[in-house]
Amino acid sequence: MQIYSPAEDSEFLSEIVLEYLKNPEINKNISKVLDVGTGTGFQAEQCIKAGIKKTNILCADINPDAINFVKKKGFNAVESDLFSDIKGKFDLIIFNPPYLPENQFDKEKDTTGGKEGDETILEFVKNLRFHLSENGIAFILTSSLTPEKRFLSEVKKHDLNFKKIASKNIFFETLFVWKITN
Repeated sequence: MQIYSPAEDSEFLSEIVLEYLKNPEINKNISKVLDVGTGTGFQAEQCIKAGIKKTNILCADINPDAINFVKKKGFNAVESDLFSDIKGKFDLIIFNPPYLPENQFDKEKDTTGGKEGDETILEFVKNLRFHLSENGIAFILTSSLTPEKRFLSEVKKHDLNFKKIASKNIFFETLFVWKITN
């Protein structure tokens, strides 16, 4: 199985997360971080740059190769299909999900989020509130190719607050970063 390598989407998400973590009022309240779909651990590494201790970061991925990879980097890591094997609540949850619709050329789990492109995201949102601390923040990336209406409907359905905080045009799509809180 191949490990998803950081690309424009990963870099964009990390820029936004780092900007938030620069705020001392936010950063001081973050003691537990979850990097969902960690891949190479890029988001986790960015958190360290912002002053988060490596021991306070948990990396999760469905891909056992990714888990072995980040463990070799010294991160705590668990093989998990989204939240399936995650215990506890986190002050910061970061997720750069697979968000592209499946097509005849791409059906890989690291890039496609299902037939419509949002199925993985919807599943993530369904269980987010069980793992987000009282004042926790989740950052998730979506694309103009991701059905936004169903995503926002699912967030509202679970009484979560959301705000689109950044967008960036790349190639054939626009990327969006969302901030979700309890």
